[in-house]
Amino acid sequence: MKATLAILVMCVLASLATAAAGDKKYTEKFDNVNVDEVLGNTRILNAYIKCLMGTGSCSPEGRELKKLLPDALQTDCSKCSDVQRRNSNKVINFLRNNKAGEWKLLLDKYDANGAYRARHNIKN
Repeated sequence: MKATLAILVMCVLASLATAAAGDKKYTEKFDNVNVDEVLGNTRILNAYIKCLMGTGSCSPEGRELKKLLPDALQTDCSKCSDVQRRNSNKVINFLRNNKAGEWKLLLDKYDANGAYRARHNIKN
C-alpha cells in the first residue's frame, strides 16, 4: 500500500498530459492498487507528505518519489501510464479538497517558480 501511494503521489503535481514523450516510462508495477484505500489512510498519506517536504523520514518508495517528482512536474507526467495519470488526478483532487494546506506546501516546494501552476491555471 505504501509503494502505491508513492507512485500515485509521484505525479501529484503533474497534469494529465495526453501524450508520452519518448518510450521511457515510470514503472507500472503499482498500477493495480486501490487508490481510494490508500487515500483513506491518513497515517500513510501524512508520512509521504512529510517525506516529500523533508520533515520526516522516507521509505525506499518515498525516496524514489522524491527523486522522480521534479521530472514529473517538468514533463507534465509524460512518462506516466494512463493509469498513473488517472490516479494522479484523483490524488490531486483529494489533496486540493481535503489537505489544502499540505497541497500548497507541496506546490511551494516543488513548483517554486509557479510554472506548473501557470500551465494549469492553479490559484493559491
